[in-house]
Amino acid sequence: MTVALVTYSTKPRGGVVHTLELAQALLEDGVAVHIIALGNPKVGFFRETKVPTTFIPAPEWADTLDERVFKSVDALADGLRPLLSDFPILHTQDCIAARAAARVRDELATHDPHRPSVVRTVHHVDDFTTEALIECQRQAIIEPDELIVVSREWQGRLMDEFGLEASVIYNGVNTANLAPATDLDRAGLRASIGADSRFLFLTVGGIEPRKGTIEMIEALAVLKASIEVSPLLAIVGGHSFQDHTPYRTAAFRRAEELGVSMEHDIVQLGTISDRLLADWYHSADAFVFPSVKEGWGLVAMEALAVGLPLIATDIPVFREYLTDNETAILVPPGDHVRLASAMRRIMEDRDTRIRLTTGGRDVAKRFTWARAASDHRRIYDRIRTTRSPV
Repeated sequence: MTVALVTYSTKPRGGVVHTLELAQALLEDGVAVHIIALGNPKVGFFRETKVPTTFIPAPEWADTLDERVFKSVDALADGLRPLLSDFPILHTQDCIAARAAARVRDELATHDPHRPSVVRTVHHVDDFTTEALIECQRQAIIEPDELIVVSREWQGRLMDEFGLEASVIYNGVNTANLAPATDLDRAGLRASIGADSRFLFLTVGGIEPRKGTIEMIEALAVLKASIEVSPLLAIVGGHSFQDHTPYRTAAFRRAEELGVSMEHDIVQLGTISDRLLADWYHSADAFVFPSVKEGWGLVAMEALAVGLPLIATDIPVFREYLTDNETAILVPPGDHVRLASAMRRIMEDRDTRIRLTTGGRDVAKRFTWARAASDHRRIYDRIRTTRSPV
């Protein structure tokens, strides 16, 4: 039986990265695995993969999020139908993939040997605002045959909010992808954005509400007003299926109000390659991640793995693997004053940086994709046993 990992995109978002990393680890563990992705077959993924892949052409971009979601579900379902005989397990990674897989499954009779089992990894539940998308997301959680989550926090929330059980399988961290380039010019890379003699904070995720971007801007304003040489913030990422233009506009307006320059104080690096991302991890001085909602926080774990002191929000999912003042500095979500204080402490206290670097690396060592693949394999084996005739 070949397991198909199904994803809605080929861009560098958390669920897509999870798909690629898990698929590679499953392949190395001897699992027959295939990736099915909605995207341009001529372009492919943002990174290369050794896993066999089928690309289903994505629909044209629509004006509203509702239209984009439902057109994508339709396109993915159409692409999945002729593939069902090859993939008895469809492991979906998002709302769109789950709805498409459940649709094609339900078109077949329960006794049909080609009827697939649908597995869904719920990374987190989005805060949609339209009734259509709220209901679509609900169905994408209740329709699959098996649920997986990447933290105990979301395991509890799915039980509390939907009355559904889910297996917890933590993400891993790919240390090989994070190794510094042999020819890394750290000083040159920093100088390219004006961070020659300034403390450089890095964050990954773009400018969007759940990443706490405005709080970072407000914290920078506090630091500019209180220390002689203020830090620089580099923001990596920005691609999103959702349209965060209103929030971006509000963030830029807030920066202007507070005298925080989007060129001198904040540098937007955009979507970059894995190789360049690793270079920035090794060129920054610390990682700041004041996200208000995460499924697990893959980039935070990557920062720990490379030895960057981490500032994160004190939310339940982070407390599953982070300890305040030992492996990270945890600050209340939405509190830019506490965030600024934590950033200043990281800048000025070398002992704190060393302690967090040591503790963070120890944490990251506990999470591997090989372990995640082994945990997934057990679930796939159980599904195979259930499907097998008595």
